[in-house]
Amino acid sequence: MLLRFAGFALTLFALSASGAALSAEAKPSPIVFFDIAGPDSAKLSGFYSSVFGWQIDAKGSIKTPGGLEGTLRKDPPEKIIYMGVPDINAALKSIEASGGKTVLPRTVVPNAVTFALFTDPAGNRMGLVEIKP
Repeated sequence: MLLRFAGFALTLFALSASGAALSAEAKPSPIVFFDIAGPDSAKLSGFYSSVFGWQIDAKGSIKTPGGLEGTLRKDPPEKIIYMGVPDINAALKSIEASGGKTVLPRTVVPNAVTFALFTDPAGNRMGLVEIKP
């Protein structure tokens, strides 16, 4: 699991440094990463590559035809979509003011990524990635 997280963090770092950053004034937040979990990651890999044509390597790193990157992980079934924001703490305040809850506060993985997890009002777990303009 730790190795999977390290790969996830490095992928997010690459995305945050890739020029996909938002300007400080921008309100819309792009989807910058996603992960899909399930008890059988090999089965998930076969499913998503055969049904949707996604490229998935042996480590579970995903590249979709549209260029969005993600990962498969072996955990209980879940999916998390990560939105890029210029300020995670400000985004979490807005999320909480709008009925969401912080699950994991702003977390820095040195030399890799800064991210957080939250739930929306329906309880869906989602993520934030801090991307600087």
